[in-house]
Amino acid sequence: DFVRNIYIITDKQTPDFIRNKTSGSYRNVFIIDHTDIFKGHLEYLPVFNCRPIETKLYKVPNLSEHFIYFNDDMFLLKTVQLEDFFIDGNPVIRGNWNRFAQNIFYKRWFKSQKKKNKANHKKAQEKSAVLTGFQKYYKFSHVPAALRKSTFENFFDKNIEVEVSNIRHKFRHHQQFTPQGLANHLEIQNKTCVLKSDTQMLYIQNYKRSMFGLKLKLNVLSRKKNKLFLCLQSLDQASEEKLEFVLGWLKQKYQQ
Repeated sequence: DFVRNIYIITDKQTPDFIRNKTSGSYRNVFIIDHTDIFKGHLEYLPVFNCRPIETKLYKVPNLSEHFIYFNDDMFLLKTVQLEDFFIDGNPVIRGNWNRFAQNIFYKRWFKSQKKKNKANHKKAQEKSAVLTGFQKYYKFSHVPAALRKSTFENFFDKNIEVEVSNIRHKFRHHQQFTPQGLANHLEIQNKTCVLKSDTQMLYIQNYKRSMFGLKLKLNVLSRKKNKLFLCLQSLDQASEEKLEFVLGWLKQKYQQ
């Protein structure tokens, strides 16, 4: 009831269910092209990198002040309430505090130059904390992100060069920060958020484990009362057998 509109950001693509929708169906679902959010910076398109797109999320036309960002590998396991994302207007941020890798001696000692230049998610989160002056970083979980449009607007209005530096890379680069992490640290800095250590997430990333383990997670653990979110990363790495099981499970759970 608290979600008014759904925006799907694509690159000149329209899913079949929208293209073929009947009158009245999906009336609150809108397709947003990359050109809609990169206005003024069209020279950086096309882009094949989620971080520039996430940096420009706040430019979605008619976007509400309070919005929730889902990656394409996220699902809801249970019915959710507004308070699962915002409490008194403040974003709920799920995660925990971590030290920078450079402040952990064994990681600093054994880190090769190749690893230093790797564009991984942890490093991008660390950089978002550095931008806001923190000496450690709040590692957010891969769950739907509760965000505020004005948080991005206020920061990028004063730091346009930071925004441009993050959107100019067509592919992931080790110098980029994660925009959700930037917003999170700004909210923490301003004491305008609620931190929650329980991620309430069922996370499946490694498909090398047994079929039994996969079935246990989806058939049993997904039913636990506190599990609200499901993340299915890198399904392309699953074997044919496991992919068939996962897709069948999703169809059974979500297709009415």
